Amino acid sequence: MSVKYKYEDYMKSADYIKERLPELPDTAIILGSGLGGYADSLVNPVVIKYEDIPNFPKSTVSNHKGELVFGGVINNDGENDDFKSVLVMNGRFHFYEGYEMEDTAYPIGVFYLLGIRKIIITNAVGGINLTFHPGDLVCVYDHIKLAPESPVRGANISEFGARFFDMQSVYSKDLIEKAKECALSLGFSLKDGVYAYMSGPQYETPAEIRMLRTVGADLVGMSTVAEVIQAAQCGIKVLCLSCVTNYAAGVTSEPLSHGEVVRVGEEISWKFKKLVDKIVIKI
Repeated sequence: MSVKYKYEDYMKSADYIKERLPELPDTAIILGSGLGGYADSLVNPVVIKYEDIPNFPKSTVSNHKGELVFGGVINNDGENDDFKSVLVMNGRFHFYEGYEMEDTAYPIGVFYLLGIRKIIITNAVGGINLTFHPGDLVCVYDHIKLAPESPVRGANISEFGARFFDMQSVYSKDLIEKAKECALSLGFSLKDGVYAYMSGPQYETPAEIRMLRTVGADLVGMSTVAEVIQAAQCGIKVLCLSCVTNYAAGVTSEPLSHGEVVRVGEEISWKFKKLVDKIVIKI
């Protein structure tokens, strides 16, 4: 069996992006639902539409803009201004959109070829852990993937790494520690959690949530894991920040809706921006 994409496809995407950027940063950010406003805060932005990048998938979720944004992050700590360039994905790809896992992780391979070695992956999640509440920000330190599909299934692209690779350190302890230090400097703390991947697009049933809680999940979402797996193969460090936008199914009697997910994400966007800015400068 062969993979859908060849190494040359990733190279074409990377070369197109390189030609349009003033420099190549070492850090990328993937924005989840309700958090897309972060890209608007970048200094001297350069915007590249996904549809213009050779071989790049297209984002179909309504609140995902579908663009790469290069720009600068400024962190003013009151004494001096720090500046660092980043590459931001404003909108991601999901299995539930009809894409294969390989498609959803495609940008990670492109990032690797661009010299990206650290990725901040963000997402909106339902809170399974009963101590988590809407508005909480959580550092993911591990995940559970019950779906059988893998983004690296098929013929291996050796330029990205070994056929069989370790998943124990992809959620970087060093980046998590720095993120927590940044949060404390802003006056709040980050929680820790295990992220459970469910393919969607339907929300989970109460029984599924009880099952996930039993096996150790604190959060549930429909993205992220394919990207993390590809990052692990490439040796890219990952910091995953989850925004709890709602209680998971069965925790309360309230119905779940995407509108609520986006609303809560937008409500805490100011907090999220301050935190990510500090983290980007520190790492």
